[in-house]
Amino acid sequence: MDSTQSAEYPLDPFPQYERMRATAPVFQDGQSGSWHVFRYDDVQRVLSEHATFSSRMGGDNPSGTGQLFAASLITTDPPRHRQLRSLVTQAFTPKAVDALAPRIARLTNELLDRIAAGGSADLIRDLAYPLPVIVISELLGIPAEDRERFKHWSDVIVSQTRTAPAAETQDATTSEMVEYFLALIDRRRTRPGTDLISSLLSAEIDGQRLTVPELLGFCSLLLVAGNETTTNLIGNAVLCLAESPGTLGRLLKEPGLLPQALEEVLRFRSPVQSMYRVAVAETVLGGQRVPAGAPLVAWIGSANRDGQQFPAAAEFDIDRSPNRHLAFGHGIHFCLGAPLARLEARIAMEALLTRLPGLALAPGAELERMESSIVYGLKELPVTWQPA
Repeated sequence: MDSTQSAEYPLDPFPQYERMRATAPVFQDGQSGSWHVFRYDDVQRVLSEHATFSSRMGGDNPSGTGQLFAASLITTDPPRHRQLRSLVTQAFTPKAVDALAPRIARLTNELLDRIAAGGSADLIRDLAYPLPVIVISELLGIPAEDRERFKHWSDVIVSQTRTAPAAETQDATTSEMVEYFLALIDRRRTRPGTDLISSLLSAEIDGQRLTVPELLGFCSLLLVAGNETTTNLIGNAVLCLAESPGTLGRLLKEPGLLPQALEEVLRFRSPVQSMYRVAVAETVLGGQRVPAGAPLVAWIGSANRDGQQFPAAAEFDIDRSPNRHLAFGHGIHFCLGAPLARLEARIAMEALLTRLPGLALAPGAELERMESSIVYGLKELPVTWQPA
């Protein structure tokens, strides 16, 4: 297997993380002013101490994409965060998520029906990319003909990095997306359906409903978090398992191991590599004095390879236990969609193992990482198998 290394978005960023953990675990970038945090204990603290490290994006006057997420769960602090989360949690109860399993299995098999006889495919394009988009689109009540636009918006938002200024295409995408969701919210208000937007419009906590900006923030968050990260979890799972000799065969014989194998994928190649916070007050982190108002980047991808927390952290081991990875965050902002992502990945992997015998990376495949420092995923994943 060849790998195409991008200097800015390397396929293997983990040696660099290791160097930073050893030499500069809490480091201020002189150019952007951001503080970068690399060790497990410090990352966990930044993600969970909301009173010290705020989730507000872009301060009090966000712009561009920050504006889009300004009223969403990931950019809200308590007490409003608790109310918001209580409202949207109703849609992500274990019962609600489990009820989606038959539909996810059916969609997975329909997608595999198109490629099973061929013996080779790009699994990102043919499965990992379309499956989560269809699931989230159906949840939100997005018409099938709009799915491509929906996916495009997600790609544009994810491709930007936190430190880069918003490009014109990104601002145009944001405007187009806001317009679309506002019209959809308006339609659901007058003609409610069985979709998530209709449910959220009518939900109440403490006598309060979601405001339109909050609904908009949630739709935008679900669009990105609900499809991009799951696409990458499925793709990263195939890559990790295919690179680990004998593991695919073992999972075929012992399918009960699949959930814990996916937890190791989440640790080893976390779909979300970093999260953003702002220091509310001056604090000491990793021996460094971080001033109030300082932006911080918590490197989840580095924390999950920290040898202080994970023995033999650089090895992929599906028997790893315990596995307290931070792939879905920690504390009050722990990912609301984690049960859905795990369910989709498990169903997709079960189907791949049983329907594509001898699944392997295509010989000489050139793997290239998506252009984002926030998420980790492959642009393409060429694989082969023995067609029936």
